[in-house]
Amino acid sequence: MGRFLAANYGGGHNPATFGLSKFMGIEPKVCWEVAGVGEVEFPSIETAGFLEDGEASADRLILDLDDDDEEEESVASGEEKAAFWKKQQLLLEAALRRSSSFEKRVRRDTTKALEDAQQSPRCMCKIPAAGGCRNCLQQDVVDRLRKAGHNAAVCRSKWRSSPDIPAGEHSYIDVIDNAERNDDGAAARVVIELDFRAEFEMARGSSEYNQLVNRLPEVFVGKPDRLKEVIKAACSAGKRCMKEKKMHLGPWRRQKYMHAKWLGAHERIEPAGPFSAHLLEKQSKKKMSMLTFDLSRNLPNFAVVEVV
Repeated sequence: MGRFLAANYGGGHNPATFGLSKFMGIEPKVCWEVAGVGEVEFPSIETAGFLEDGEASADRLILDLDDDDEEEESVASGEEKAAFWKKQQLLLEAALRRSSSFEKRVRRDTTKALEDAQQSPRCMCKIPAAGGCRNCLQQDVVDRLRKAGHNAAVCRSKWRSSPDIPAGEHSYIDVIDNAERNDDGAAARVVIELDFRAEFEMARGSSEYNQLVNRLPEVFVGKPDRLKEVIKAACSAGKRCMKEKKMHLGPWRRQKYMHAKWLGAHERIEPAGPFSAHLLEKQSKKKMSMLTFDLSRNLPNFAVVEVV
């Protein structure tokens, strides 16, 4: 018997699987690579279920009960491993190296806008965050790009859960140029992600994977087809990294999940006015109370009666 397929159904366990593993002296375990935490090991099959939308969903675990498939599942040889990582680096470099004049122009203006925004961070949130927040930073960069003559806006993507990936949502920036057309005749579009490299960083990544991720730009500015190539190279490397470390690849690191973030259906939210104008309007509003409210000035039709 090469493999035994065990299923965990929302906090319960398959009695046959659990009994067989106990009989053979095997304690079922699974490791998940959790964003911001690292490798987390669950001690039993009962705690290894993946929760999605607040409900436990069936999660499948593969338990190797003998070594019949050792040759098939073994990690590639040193030469094959080196060839794979070299190929991914070349694919990544090729995708990042190509750039149109439109992309170069937007990248230059985005770098300038981001530098200016970070020098004087501004937050319009109800409870302003120290040093600014991601949403306000995006709005500020969009405002500066529009002042530079670009049709920029914040985009919000949102997707439902599927058997492959969990539900989620994401926000980023895009710039559309109607004067430049793609091969299909559609207006040229550039995607801007202000924290791109961090989206692929792993707490327990291998040295080869970390080296590849370090080649990613901190701020990505490029057309969707170029972004698709970068995602493919990075996600393939992440999958290989987890396989070499014999860890499970989190669904949020899969290629489909990354596509949903930047290449899926989205809502384009164009600003109603300049970000700076909204900020000044907020700062000009003064808090009032009955102790500071002038009734005679704000309610002229009412007579003010002096109480003795």
